[in-house]
Amino acid sequence: MPSIGPLEILFVGIIALIVFGPQRLPEMARTIGRTLAEFRRQAAEVRADFEAGLNDADPPDRPDDVAGPGNAEQ
Repeated sequence: MPSIGPLEILFVGIIALIVFGPQRLPEMARTIGRTLAEFRRQAAEVRADFEAGLNDADPPDRPDDVAGPGNAEQ
């Protein structure tokens, strides 16, 4: 992923200020911030669900001294 330096951020900010104007820019910044926060929350939730599903699919380890169906003494 390419890194964005301070000069690029300044350039994008100036272009946004010219295109959208000083009245709409703060509102748009808030909207973008809320959207990014919601996206991060959803991504974290999907990641947690995926990891929980992987953990459920793995059988739990059991000690060797516990007799199971395959280890029954005859």
